Amino acid sequence: MRILLADDAALLREALQALLERLGHEVVATAGDATELVAVYRALETAPDLVVTDVRMPPSRTDDGLRAALEIRELSPEQPVLALSQYVADRYARDLLTLPEGGVGYLLKERVNRVADFDQALAAVTAGGTIIDPEVTRHLLRQGQPGPLAELTAREREVLELMAEGASNAEIAAQLYVSDAAVRKHIGSIFTRLGLQPSDENRRVRAILTYLQAR
Repeated sequence: MRILLADDAALLREALQALLERLGHEVVATAGDATELVAVYRALETAPDLVVTDVRMPPSRTDDGLRAALEIRELSPEQPVLALSQYVADRYARDLLTLPEGGVGYLLKERVNRVADFDQALAAVTAGGTIIDPEVTRHLLRQGQPGPLAELTAREREVLELMAEGASNAEIAAQLYVSDAAVRKHIGSIFTRLGLQPSDENRRVRAILTYLQAR
């Protein structure tokens, strides 16, 4: 996998590059700020398989990495992008994760320590999937429940939030003190109310994204 890597912290950037190369990937270029990231991307003769970028980078050290990722997606709508962060940036996180073409991800940096899971996330985003850190979805879900979620019952919203946190059906049943069958029924109802068909790929992720798009 050919990767363009951006992080303003030189030591962390070098550590990530070493990890990616140890996993068998090629880091074709690196950048130390958001402006440089876009410039390097434009200068590459061949688009990378994946752009991995920090969220908080110069020039403003807020969410410049996310904005650069969105700019890259405007240039190349199908370019896979994975954002890494130590915190959740509400506004641009939603904008990135709800891009219709997929091939996006948002992980907290602590997940990188789980090397096998991190490598799987790289592969999933590169293949066009959407990867969302459970903490990110939990944070965004708690910002409110407008739009399509108005159609859900209170219990269905509880189930959806637990789904967003990455809980399995059995874990949801245990936390809500209901049967596995009841959980399956609630999830089926959520999919129906949100207009998700059985043929839709990965309806659990799509249920979360449907909510985020309504924000």
